[in-house]
Amino acid sequence: MKFLNDHANKILSTIKATRLSESLRNQGKTVILAGGCFDILHVGHITFLQEAKKRGEYLFVLLESDASIRKMKGPNRPINTQEDRAKVLSALTTVDIIIPLPGVLKNEDYDELILALKPAIIATNKADPNRLHKVRQATKSGSVLVDVGEEVQNLSTTHIAKLLQKDL
Repeated sequence: MKFLNDHANKILSTIKATRLSESLRNQGKTVILAGGCFDILHVGHITFLQEAKKRGEYLFVLLESDASIRKMKGPNRPINTQEDRAKVLSALTTVDIIIPLPGVLKNEDYDELILALKPAIIATNKADPNRLHKVRQATKSGSVLVDVGEEVQNLSTTHIAKLLQKDL
């Protein structure tokens, strides 16, 4: 699919991503789904995305909204806007599709999206605070939940932001 090489075309609405996922599945392709904030991209993110991509042919990334990150991590986050985070992710050859999520989603909203996308694999790591929710989603959607890495100590955006504040 030639258009997947164009960075701008990698950022899709949930509706377009759902249609593409269905088309890829119909062609016998493996869709992997990962998600996160990806605020300040670091080696832990890169490793996670690379390991996820090894599990199949097309890596779709659910990208949390600015409002969702503020709710999860506090009023000073995110550091980078969702639009900027999507552009950074689109430059990675590992990532095929970025799906910017709207607003603050409820568990039911995530479930609905996962059921529509029907990925073959949902990528996570053992330290994911939403792990039980992802196990349930995988069961409901017929996906396989795969641990693709472990959290890298001292390599979170929160940790990096705290280090930067100390230096200011």
